[in-house]
Amino acid sequence: MTIFTYSQARQKFALLLRLAGKEGAVLIKRKDGALFTLKQDKIRSSPLNVKSIKTDISTKEIINFIKESRRR
Repeated sequence: MTIFTYSQARQKFALLLRLAGKEGAVLIKRKDGALFTLKQDKIRSSPLNVKSIKTDISTKEIINFIKESRRR
């Protein structure tokens, strides 16, 4: 894991972001010895966010299929 001083982190922030994404995390060390971790957060999306499909069936036909299947 790469360690940067606070001053280096300020000067090379774009580099820190790239490295955090590539390596998983980078450390930033202050003069007083305190360490901070900079890491990329995972992008979370809804499990209901699914791709649609193209079909020639109309909405009305789909609703009729659903109603018919529920009658069984």
